[in-house]
Amino acid sequence: MQYTDIIVGMLGSTVRLSIPLIFTALAGLFSERSGIFDIGLEGKMLASAFASAVVAYYTGSPWLGLLGGIAISIVFSLVHGYASITARGNQIVSGVALNFVAAGLTVVLGNAWFRQGGRTPQLENSARFTGIDLPGSEAASQMGFFGKLYSDVISGNNILVYIAFATVPIVWWVVYKTRFGLRLRAVGENPGAVDTAGISVTWLRYRAVILAGLLCGFSGTYLAIAQSASFISNMSAGKGYIALAALIFAKWKPVPVMFACLLFGFLDAFSNFMQGKSMPLIGEVPVQVFQAMPYILTCVLLAGFIGTARPPKAGGVPYTKER
Repeated sequence: MQYTDIIVGMLGSTVRLSIPLIFTALAGLFSERSGIFDIGLEGKMLASAFASAVVAYYTGSPWLGLLGGIAISIVFSLVHGYASITARGNQIVSGVALNFVAAGLTVVLGNAWFRQGGRTPQLENSARFTGIDLPGSEAASQMGFFGKLYSDVISGNNILVYIAFATVPIVWWVVYKTRFGLRLRAVGENPGAVDTAGISVTWLRYRAVILAGLLCGFSGTYLAIAQSASFISNMSAGKGYIALAALIFAKWKPVPVMFACLLFGFLDAFSNFMQGKSMPLIGEVPVQVFQAMPYILTCVLLAGFIGTARPPKAGGVPYTKER
C-alpha cells in the first residue's frame, strides 16, 4: 500500500470515528454551559442508538430511526433535568444512574424482542444512512493525493457526517451571538444574577438539557444506523466519556471541541491501523496502549500544557431561588 493511500485512509477513518464524539461533546457543551454537569452522555448515546436501530428496523426508514433516537435521548435528558434542576439532586449521581439504566435496559429489551443476545437484527441499506458521492468524486480519485482526499475523505460520507460539521458553526453562533447563548453562559456562571434579571433559571437549564438530548440522539443514531447496521450491546464503548474529556480539553468552546474530537478520532483510527503491526526496535505493541492514548493525552495536556480548564462556576450546584 502506498503512503498516499495510508494517509488518506487514516484521515477518512479519523473523520468517521470523530463524528459521535463531536455530537456528544457539543451536547455536553450546552448542558454544562448552563451549569448542569452531564455524566449521562454515555447513557443517552447508548439509548438513542438502540431506539434508532429498533425504529429503523420496523419502519425501514433511517429518518424515522433518527427521530426515535432523538426522542428517547430527550426523554433521558428530561429525567436528568428533573433530578438535577427540579429535585436539586446530585448531578453526577443522576448521570451515572442513567448510564447504568441505559446499559442494562438496552440489553434486556433487545434480548426480549429479538432473541439475539441484546443485538438488533441487521438492517438493509435502505434503512441506514449510507454514503453520498459528491459531484466529481469518481474523476478526482485518479488525480493524486488531493483528488483522493476529496473522493475518499470529503466525499462518500453519510449525511450525518456533514450535519456534524455543520453543527459546529451553528453551535458557535448560538452560544456567542444570540440572546439565548448569552443567557446560557450567564446562568452557568451566576444563576442568581440571571434570576434577578427576571429570566427563569429553571426553564433556561431545561432548554439546555433538551438540546443536549437532541445532539446525543444524532450521536447514537450515527453509531447504530450509519456507522453500523445494527445495535450491539454497549456499542458506545466509553465514547461519552471521551467526549467529556474532549469538552474539558477544549475548555467548553465549540470550535476547539471539534478539533479535540478529531484528535481523539485520529488516535482511535491509529490504534485500529496499528493492530497486529510491529514498530521498529520495539516489535508488536498491544493495541490497548493505543486505545489508552486519548485518556493519557488528556491527562497530560490538562496537567498544564493548555492552562487551567475552568468549568462554569455554577456547574454542579443546584440553584435555589432566593425569597
